[in-house]
Order: sequence, then C-alpha cells, then structure tokens
Amino acid sequence: MNKDFLAVSDLSVYEFNRILELGSGVKAKPRRFRRALEGKILAMIFEKPSLRTRMTFEVGMLQLGGEAVYLSPNDIQMGKRETPADIGRNLERWTDGIMIRTFAHAIAVELAAAVRIPVINALTDLLHPCQAMADFLTLKEKKGDLAALKLAYVGDGNNVCHSLINAAAKAGTKMAVAAPKGYEPSAAIVSAAREAGRETGFILDVVRDPAEAVSGADAVYTDVWASMGQESEKQKRARLFARYQVRAALMAKAAPGALFMHCLPAHRGEEVASEVLDSPASVVFDQAENRLHVQKAIMLILMGKKF
Repeated sequence: MNKDFLAVSDLSVYEFNRILELGSGVKAKPRRFRRALEGKILAMIFEKPSLRTRMTFEVGMLQLGGEAVYLSPNDIQMGKRETPADIGRNLERWTDGIMIRTFAHAIAVELAAAVRIPVINALTDLLHPCQAMADFLTLKEKKGDLAALKLAYVGDGNNVCHSLINAAAKAGTKMAVAAPKGYEPSAAIVSAAREAGRETGFILDVVRDPAEAVSGADAVYTDVWASMGQESEKQKRARLFARYQVRAALMAKAAPGALFMHCLPAHRGEEVASEVLDSPASVVFDQAENRLHVQKAIMLILMGKKF
C-alpha cells in the first residue's frame, strides 16, 4: 500500500479487499493483535470535532498496544501559527503516524507530502475514506458479495458520497445517487470512479428522483443536508432537500430486506425519519462499530508489521 491512506481511490482492488479482510480478522480475533502496535504513537489532528473519529482511533491504538495523542484546533491552529508541512515535520520526530480531520483536502495532501511517516485522512471536505471502508465492511457482513449489490445514496453529494462512490468502484457495487440540481457529487470524482470501475463492473447512475435511485436497492444511505461549515445554508438546504428525506415509504421501494445506512450524527426528522433510523433495517450503529475495526486494519498495514 502507499505510505498514506488519503483516498479510497488511491487503493488497488487488492488493497481495498485486504483492508476489509484484515478488518474482519481484527474484529473476530482482537486478542491476536493486542500488541501489534506496541510502542507506537499516533498523533491525532482535529480541525473538526467528532465523537466516532476520536473514539475509534484512540481506542483502536490502545487495543493494538499503542497510544494516541489528541491535538485540538486550539493546540495546532493550522495555517495560523505554522503551515501543515511544518507541523508535520515536527510530529514525525515524535510519533509514528498522523491522523488528520480537517477542512480543505489540500491540507491533508500537503501534510502527507511533507513527512516520512503515514498520514491517515479521517475526513476532509472532499472525502471521508475511513467511513466508506467501514460502510463496505458492514455491507459485506450483512449482504455478502459486494459485486452483487446495489447501493442507493439519497441527498447531498458530499464527502461521504464521494468516498462511497470510490469504494463502490473498487468493489464492483452498483450505485445510484439522487441529489437536487447543484448538489450532485463532483463530476471529476464520478468520471474517475467510472474509469477505475471498468475492471470491476461498477455502474453509477446520478439522478434527481429519490424513488428512482432507491428502486431495487439492497441498501439506502443518506447523510446530513448541511455539513460542518455549511450551517449558514441550513434553511435553504432544508427546502431544497425536503423531498429527499428517507421515510418508510421511500424504503419500501428498495429490495426486500434492504438496509438503512447513515454515517452519523443523524438529524432526526430532517434527512431521515426516526421510523427508519430506529427500524430493524437500520445498521447505523454497526457502521459506527466497524469504524474501529477498519481503522485498526489501516493502522496495522501502515504502521505495523506485515499481516
């Protein structure tokens, strides 16, 4: 694998499947790996807050025998006190890896290019690759052969949507995205994923109608309508996205036994109704759990011995 984990699109199909395989192994036999990163330290840079990201990386390092150091926005003040590159050049003298959760994707790229130790993208405004890997581990656990599935994404074509598209291209999972005009996923990401997915049989449809996207889907995924940094657009987006709310009636158009997925936190009564979020179809907390196992696999591959 590359030195860093910045995007699912950077992985080969083999590397993508290897992360899922190792994530499953770590989940099934955690004691086998409890000293695998003994003596290793992960620096965790947070420009955006998070429950799941902080807990799963910090707990993951502890369970692998290592340690994690949390660095808040006030600790770093990235771009104000120092450049991302200079921050990285300090951290590589003291730690064995860096996890970053930030705004501009260029910051993560600059940081990775400046250091010799691994950098893991825990979220940027463009991509959320760790989430997508956890989601596809969940899909594999619940539904089996990823190449036989259809995943529907309803809502904002944001960073989560982008990484799901990249993961679906590696897995050969058919995908349909329904988004309002002007809120579609990046055309560049869509084009690159279609090209990369030729070897896996990946198909992607981008449509306006949520019912069209969800029809026959094995899983239905949504995310918040206004992400961090978009709070000023909340009212406008609420009007534009009203017909994209995932309700029981929309889920009924999916395939029998379809799963409901969300990266969390969820805004009940906005992008998803509580009747869906709390239904037996919902696997949102399985996705959250699998963040831990997938990220442990990524850290083992980048920071540990060969597995």
